[in-house]
Amino acid sequence: MSLRVKAIELRKVPISTRMPFRFGITTLTKVDYLLVFADFEIDGAQVRGIAADVLAPKWFTKNPEIDISIEHAEMLSVISTARRIALEIAEQPTTFRWWKELYERVMNCPDLTRLPPLLKGFGVSLLERAAIDAFCRHAKSPFHKAVRSNSLGIQLGEIHTELLSTNPSEYLPEKPAARMAIRHTIGLSDPIHDEDVLENERLDDGLPQSLETCMQWYNIRYLKIKLPDSFDEAVERLLSIAALVERSSLDCKFTLDGNECFKSAAAFRNTWEALELNSQLSRFLADRLIAVEQPLHRDTALSNDTFETFRNWSSLPRIIIDESDGELGSLRRALEVGYVGTSHKNCKGVFKGIANACLTRYLNQRSTSEQCICTGEDLMNLGPVALLQDLAVGATLGFQHMERNGHHFVAGLSPFHKIVQNQCLEAHGDLYRVFETTSYQYPSLAIERGEISLVSVNRAPFGYAIDLDAQLFELVDNFQR
Repeated sequence: MSLRVKAIELRKVPISTRMPFRFGITTLTKVDYLLVFADFEIDGAQVRGIAADVLAPKWFTKNPEIDISIEHAEMLSVISTARRIALEIAEQPTTFRWWKELYERVMNCPDLTRLPPLLKGFGVSLLERAAIDAFCRHAKSPFHKAVRSNSLGIQLGEIHTELLSTNPSEYLPEKPAARMAIRHTIGLSDPIHDEDVLENERLDDGLPQSLETCMQWYNIRYLKIKLPDSFDEAVERLLSIAALVERSSLDCKFTLDGNECFKSAAAFRNTWEALELNSQLSRFLADRLIAVEQPLHRDTALSNDTFETFRNWSSLPRIIIDESDGELGSLRRALEVGYVGTSHKNCKGVFKGIANACLTRYLNQRSTSEQCICTGEDLMNLGPVALLQDLAVGATLGFQHMERNGHHFVAGLSPFHKIVQNQCLEAHGDLYRVFETTSYQYPSLAIERGEISLVSVNRAPFGYAIDLDAQLFELVDNFQR
C-alpha cells in the first residue's frame, strides 16, 4: 500500500453551550467545532478523510494567566504546523507509518518547542484521524476490522516495547461493543437537585438540567464527578451527590476528576484522607469509586516526589493520568510512579490509545488481579464526526462505559446545518433521535437505560457514515487548500 496526503482544509462551526460547562480553571460557554477535510492518495486512488474536535480552552495548557484568545491562536498554530509537515511527508507504506512520521516531526519541531506535548499531539491526532478515516473508506472496512486485521499496520512495539511482535487482536475483544453506557459528567457549576436551578437560569429547551433530572431521564449508571479545589465545597458537593445516588434505585459507579487542581501529591493525600474521615463519604468512595483522574498538575504528576508519596501511601486510591498523557511513554512512566492507568481520548491520539489499552491488558494478563485500567473520557465530543469516531475507538477497545458530555452541555446537533442533521438521523437512527418540543426540533443522542447503540457506528468506515459537504461549514481563515 502507498499513502500520502495531497490537500488539507479546515472548516468550523461555532458552538454555544445550553448551560455553562465549568471544568478546572475555566467555564465554557462558546467554542469552535473544528473539522479537518484531508484529501489522500491511497494506492493511486483519491479519497477524502475527515476528523473533528472542539478547540477546548484551558485543557491543553492549563495556564490561568494566558488569555483564551491566545490559546485559540496556539491551537490553530499547532494544527497549521502539523498540516504543513503532513503535506511534506513522502508516501508511506501504511497508515501507522505515515502517522509515526508525522508524530515524530511535529513533536520535535523547533517552532513548537515551548508548547506542551499534549497540545502538539492534538494537532497530530486530527490528521491521524483523517488518515485513518481515509484508509477505512478506501478499504471499505469498518475501523474495528481494520484494527483487528491490522491492515492499518500498527506496530505496538514501537510505542511499548513489551508488545513487540504482537498485534492488537491479541488484546482487544473479538467484536466491538454494540452498546455502551454513558458516564455522565457533573460539571463544577451543574445543579445537583432540580430545586438548585435558579429561576433565571432555568432552560426552556426541554432537556434535563440538574443531575437529579438527568439521572431520572437517562437512567444513568455511571458518573464523572468534577472535584472542586476548595475542600469545603468538595465535601458539600460530594455529600449531595452521594445522598442522591443512595436514594436512587440505580447502582451507580463513578470516576472523580481532579482537573490538575493539586500542586503536589502530599497536598492531594491530605485532602483525600480528610475526605475519608467523613463516614458517609468514606462509604461512597469505597463502594462506588472507579478511579481518581489526574488530581495532580502535570508539572508534578510524574515527578520523583509523587513517586515517593505514592510509594509510602499504604491506602493509595486508584489514580489514573489524563492531561499528563502527552507523550508515547507517559503511561509507562505513570505506572512506574504508582498510577493504575490512563484515559483514552481521540484528541490524545488513536494509535497511542490503542497501544495504551493493549499494554494495560498485557500487564493484567500477567497479574493475579486486573489492576491496570484504561478509561474512555470526553472533550465535549459532538457529532457529526468527533463523537462517532471517538465511539468507534471506544467500542473497538471494548469499553463498557465512556464519559459523554456533549449531549448535556449542547442541545444535540442543533448547531449544525439541517442537511447534516437529517443525514445523521438517516444514517445513524440508532444513535440519534428527533427531539421535539413546541419550540425546538433537532437530533439528540438516543440514551436508553443509560446506554447508547453503536450498531451504525461500527458499520461505518470510521464512526460516521454520512457524506459531509465541506461547503456547509465555515472556512477557517489562512487554511486554504
